[in-house]
Amino acid sequence: MQRGWFIKTFKGDRVIWGLVVIFMFYSLLAVYSSSSMSAFKEYGGNTAHFFWSQFIMLSFSMGIIVIVHYLPCRIYFSLAGLFLIAAVILLALTFIFGVRINGATRFLPIPGTGFTIQTSDLAKVALIIYLARSLALYQNELNNFIHVTKYFMFPVALICGLIMPENLSTAVMIFGMSMIIMFIGRIPFKFLLAYIGLAVAGILVIVMLLIAFTESNRFGTWKNRLDNFISRTENPDADYQSNHAKVAISTGGLFGKAPGKSSQRNILPQSNSDFIFAIIIEEYGLFFGAIPLILAYMILMFRGITIAKKCETAFPAYLVMGLIVMIVVQAILNMLVAVGLFPVTGQTLPMVSWGRTSVLIMSFSIGAVLSVSRVLNARAENEELQDEEKTDIGEKIYDTAKA
Repeated sequence: MQRGWFIKTFKGDRVIWGLVVIFMFYSLLAVYSSSSMSAFKEYGGNTAHFFWSQFIMLSFSMGIIVIVHYLPCRIYFSLAGLFLIAAVILLALTFIFGVRINGATRFLPIPGTGFTIQTSDLAKVALIIYLARSLALYQNELNNFIHVTKYFMFPVALICGLIMPENLSTAVMIFGMSMIIMFIGRIPFKFLLAYIGLAVAGILVIVMLLIAFTESNRFGTWKNRLDNFISRTENPDADYQSNHAKVAISTGGLFGKAPGKSSQRNILPQSNSDFIFAIIIEEYGLFFGAIPLILAYMILMFRGITIAKKCETAFPAYLVMGLIVMIVVQAILNMLVAVGLFPVTGQTLPMVSWGRTSVLIMSFSIGAVLSVSRVLNARAENEELQDEEKTDIGEKIYDTAKA
């Protein structure tokens, strides 16, 4: 009876549901361990503050996944344009009313609640939904450079341009994901190369404008991070975060120090969000920390490709691939930063790092993927039932004729 209720409630791809549980399991353990000391200092000895905060967010996110995976994906097709317009408005409002945290204005306060949202996370998903819709609508116009520029690159440039002044890494990541999605959608590669060239030129122009007309901007932070990443052999103490992350990883070894035994969690900034992967390796090692998580994201990518291949129409296939690319690319960037193979970007580890907006957005994305797989599974089950009915009817006819 309980198993029947579970199957009826949690539909869609079973493997993805299992991966969600794995991500949440690692998240609760790692967030509690990595933030217990800072929680003790900031919240009057309550070492479990961040743990309970993450537990509530993950519980809420599980509810979002369940609700969203029952919604038909045609809703996103119909509302894609409105989502994009809303994202642009929210990004613009962030410039005016945004809260400045860690030297950057990225969060928009929700009046009367005391909470803030990171509008770039919302814009990222809105843009992916819009691109999936455009790829489905304009499949016969993809060789027209003007058409592609108008309906694809202009929205991408608008979103990235609004994000870039305060969050260059996220803008570059969204641009890169958009290029991957458009490549999957069969937009000519020469067009994409042209857009990449224009994007580099655009970044240089925006940087020069920021330097020329503003006194307070993020250019110094971008420059320092790149300089530290490139010249770290000459000045090993320059990149404080990356160096302590590498210490955590190297001391974790193959099997880790055991849960709760991390020493770098009290030293490494953003240990429960941006650098949580390093803490996981320090406590659980390569075999029980790094490899299971890397495999989980790779399996998620594989399952997404499998679901997309089964789609009979273009929009759900592009939607699934776009959302899966978003999740996996962000996970890869976070891991590369943690091991010192990429400059510090400030990207969280999807469904694992402590967070609010990021956790909810990733939950919505997984729910949308499961929505597509739910429909595909229901269609396959109906086809099997029809085949069985045809077989039964055939057997009855044969038995009757034989009698």
